[in-house]
Amino acid sequence: MTITAAADGSALGNPGPAGWAWYVNDDCWRAGGWPHGTNNQGELMAVLDLFRCTAHLPEEELHILCDSQYVINSVTKWMPGWKRKGWRKADGKPVLNVEILREIDQALIGRRYRFEWVRGHAGHDLNEAADDRARAAATAYQQGIAVRSGPGFVRGDGSSAAAAAAKAPVVQESVPTGTSNQPDLFSEPDLFSELDADPFAAPAGREAAPEAIVEALERELLSPDTRADIGRTGVLLHPEFTEIGSSGRLWTRDSMMMSLEENPGGAVDLEMIGAERISAEAVLLTYRSKGRAGSSLRSSLWVLDGKRWRLRFHQGTPEA
Repeated sequence: MTITAAADGSALGNPGPAGWAWYVNDDCWRAGGWPHGTNNQGELMAVLDLFRCTAHLPEEELHILCDSQYVINSVTKWMPGWKRKGWRKADGKPVLNVEILREIDQALIGRRYRFEWVRGHAGHDLNEAADDRARAAATAYQQGIAVRSGPGFVRGDGSSAAAAAAKAPVVQESVPTGTSNQPDLFSEPDLFSELDADPFAAPAGREAAPEAIVEALERELLSPDTRADIGRTGVLLHPEFTEIGSSGRLWTRDSMMMSLEENPGGAVDLEMIGAERISAEAVLLTYRSKGRAGSSLRSSLWVLDGKRWRLRFHQGTPEA
């Protein structure tokens, strides 16, 4: 028998009130969340909780539908290498979300499973159901109301496996008296988030022009060192980023980030054509890029996401 379930996460603000959920059917699903977390943490927690809630069925294969390539690649491709390196990435930096990844690594022992990527928000019934419940959990934490946790996975004796999963250990960090405890794995930024001060923020007492900020960020994104750093590209690219490449290919955020990490390319010169303030929260750049492969005309739409400028759309056309 194969158990097919969708797993999804949601964060309002990323980071912000966060939720997660897995869904088999209307009688078999579970959701949860935290007052402060990230989308990737929600995605990972949904997978972890699904393994925990089905631990009483080790002989059954889990078919996990997931719209996060980060989660799929973390579990199926990157995790063995991270473990060999002491849970560090190829560049020596610590792996983010390491506590929850360690828990997933333990939960996989003796299990049969396979992941399938599905496009999010594309009408897939199970994915939409998991997304709805994860978002509802995040919204509940935002509004300070009770979360609908769902029935969980029912055991053969009629009891819910959710109760067993809830007893699984969670790493806690020490916090000063009078503050609330938050799991350590949710206190650090995830792979695609960065909470440090923005290096392109205006100095105190002086506000930099948005056009100048996004031009500097565009130039940074063209640097091979930046393109090879999946953590930094995750900060620069908007969660809903898309690109129509010079070859005509449509790129998503995850596919672009992984491609750049594997092949960041060489140095590129930028010849600015224009920087137009479309609205208070959007700037359109047009420029000519020149590299070993030739020159292209490019346009980039940067939008203000909270307090950070992020690239929402890009298109390139080779020059004749």
